[in-house]
Amino acid sequence: MFEFIVDFLGSAGYLGVFLLMALENIFPPIPSEMIMPFAGFIVARGELGLVGVLLAGTAGSVLGTLPWFYAGKAFGHERLRRLSARWGQWLTVTPDEIDKSLATFEKHGAKAVLFGRLIPAIRTLISIPAGIAEMRLLPFLAWSTIGSLVWCSILTGAGFVLEANYDAVARYIDPVSKVVLGILVATYLYRLVTFRPEPESRPE
Repeated sequence: MFEFIVDFLGSAGYLGVFLLMALENIFPPIPSEMIMPFAGFIVARGELGLVGVLLAGTAGSVLGTLPWFYAGKAFGHERLRRLSARWGQWLTVTPDEIDKSLATFEKHGAKAVLFGRLIPAIRTLISIPAGIAEMRLLPFLAWSTIGSLVWCSILTGAGFVLEANYDAVARYIDPVSKVVLGILVATYLYRLVTFRPEPESRPE
């Protein structure tokens, strides 16, 4: 994986950073925690510029949020509640949990988008409640851009600093990624087995 991403970014340059970060947000085959540090590694080697990498990574990340944002807007709160009432066991979420999540998002709004973009896994999912809550597009893009820029800067900086020891670090990235994936799968299976459906109810 290390060689593939480094070779791809080395040949595709800023466009490669942009495309991988956009794809990571739409459907995360390769997490940003691998893409941007590798980009920082390439910056440290002098093959790409730091500003260009940050702009490409941030732009790709923000673009990747839009399909989920519009999916949430098109799907809507009521349809999502009906879906969870019918398929809640497989989604591991109840209609009441959806109500509470949306209420929390509506309470915090911009802060939820900003800080959500800094949390792995939540980075992509935060776009859905933003769309469901019909958050205005410009504020959504503004806060997503700020959060994405901070996130990309942290990861790129880590790759830049680790440049001298990256060969050693790279040996641990694939195993760690597999462990994280295993934890996510195990968590889902646990929720699936222990899930207890609740009667669909709406607050008056």
